[in-house]
Amino acid sequence: MSLETLITFIAASAVLGLAPGPDNIFVLTQSALYGRKSGIYITLGLCTGLLLHSSAVALGVAAIFMVSMTAFTVLKLVGAAYLLYLAWGAFKASAVALDEKALALPDLSALYRRGIIMNITNPKVAIFFLAFLPQFARPDAGSMTEQLFLLGVIFIVVSLVIFTGIACLAGFISSWLKGSIKAQLILNRLAGLIFVGLALRLATTTR
Repeated sequence: MSLETLITFIAASAVLGLAPGPDNIFVLTQSALYGRKSGIYITLGLCTGLLLHSSAVALGVAAIFMVSMTAFTVLKLVGAAYLLYLAWGAFKASAVALDEKALALPDLSALYRRGIIMNITNPKVAIFFLAFLPQFARPDAGSMTEQLFLLGVIFIVVSLVIFTGIACLAGFISSWLKGSIKAQLILNRLAGLIFVGLALRLATTTR
């Protein structure tokens, strides 16, 4: 794989990572609510999900979602249901609960798992990888499986850097939120609306 191809791929990956989307919005809102550490754990979860997607593409499994409408529909509905579950949790949070959360960081392993689930239940990610990664791989450059997996790892590293940056910047907002229960309540409701919007977007998406 040429250096020019790698540089082009990294630049494209960075632009995609910075473009507003479900993943970086998720990192932004959760980091603002709970602090940068929570955002970093969610980022690690999301990137773990990306690792699974890139492995699936490299092994050809993701092609199933391109040809099977049933598989695509089932996975996107599961993902939408999970997002609605997160929205329900955000909407039902009281001011007292928010105050407690401001003092105690949520279970980091739970945040990590949340990132994984949100990512792997979005079939659009698998199809995106299936459409995006092969554009930068060449049959005459060696094993296609190895090239696709390498490209997937590079994409994950770029996403990790960008999402961690988003988490750190949003983490500064959380310091202000901890001093205002009303602000916490508003942002939690906003997070709930974002989850609902993402769920509707995922549920109505087509291939």
